[in-house]
Formats: sequence, C-alpha cells, structure tokens
Amino acid sequence: MNKDKRLEIFTRFREANPKPETELHYSSNFELLVAVTLSAQATDVGVNKATAKLFPIANTPEAIYALGVEGLSEYIKTIGLYNSKAKNVIAACKMLIDLHGSEVPEDREALEALPGVGRKTANVVLNTAFGHPAMAVDTHIFRVSNRTKIAPGKTVLAVEKALMKFVPKDFLVDAHHWLILHGRYTCIARKPRCGSCIISDLCEFKDKQIDD
Repeated sequence: MNKDKRLEIFTRFREANPKPETELHYSSNFELLVAVTLSAQATDVGVNKATAKLFPIANTPEAIYALGVEGLSEYIKTIGLYNSKAKNVIAACKMLIDLHGSEVPEDREALEALPGVGRKTANVVLNTAFGHPAMAVDTHIFRVSNRTKIAPGKTVLAVEKALMKFVPKDFLVDAHHWLILHGRYTCIARKPRCGSCIISDLCEFKDKQIDD
C-alpha cells in the first residue's frame, strides 16, 4: 500500500470520528491502568460492568490494595482469569504506592515493570492517558493492519513497528483507536462488512464482501 492511500484512509477515519476514545470507562490514569489490565482476553463491556461496581468503592492504589486479592476478586470474578488479574493488580498497586507516589508513571520501562502490564497495556496507557504516539496492537488492529495491507506483519511487534513507520504523523496519536473500532465494528473477523466500510475502495483485501 502506498502512502497516498494511507493518508486518505486515516483522513476518512478522522472525518468520520474526529475524537476517537477507548470504550473502557475510566476517570483517572489509575482507573485506566486497572481497566486495561483487566481487559486482557476479556471484552470492554465485561470490564466496564465489573469496574462500575469496583471504582465507586475503590479507585486509588491504596484503596484497591486495601481490598486484598480476595476482596478485589469479588468485584472482578465475572472477568476471565480474574484470580491472576487480581493478584497482578494488587501487586501493581503496591509498586505504585512504594515507587511512584501512587501515580501512574509516564514511562514505558516503569509501566512494563508493573505486574500484569505488558507492552500492549503500556502502549494503551502511554497513548490514552498521556497522548504518546503509541500503538497497542490487539487482535483487531493485527487483523485490520494485515487484511487491508495498511501495515502487514507476521507478529504483533512487527505490525506495531510497521504502523509507527507507515501511519502519517498527523494521525499517529489517534490511529490506535480508529483501527480498534474499525476492527471491532466493520472489519470483523469472520465476515468483514465491506459494503458499509468507509475505506473499502482503498483497502487491498482480496476477498472483499461488497454485497454484505
């Protein structure tokens, strides 16, 4: 795919959704960190249901740490892998309190040092909380990048690097959200909704379903 196509693709994304946002509900950087940590192998809808009960009770590192693993587990037990996630969140809260003054660090290395926080979660926090041009490549972004040929790659890291290289600079900060939403609602896994896709004429997917 050439740079002119990419420019037009992201121009259309921005025209359709000028200020894209995550669908996770949060009101602070810490709440975002917790929500993203819980969202691994879970839906945003499921995470939002759990945090809607949790955050009014505990939404600071100190408050969640005070719940303990068992206490936190009661709030998030509807989410997959909740036991291990509860352990990670409690341990991360302890580190935030001890090492970062209870604040979420604006630093990749410090974020990835937190239990339960990998590269993807760190990218989400850096992008959404701090406005860094970072790409958190999930299954949706991986699929869209490869299917459309915007930024093909055989691994998640390869796609991330390709996106950082090929997405026009003016669109880098919001590209992560546009691509996730496009993969979640239009360029879906089993049968992409090409007939209602705003970039179908630019996409280089060979098996387009235009008459969907």
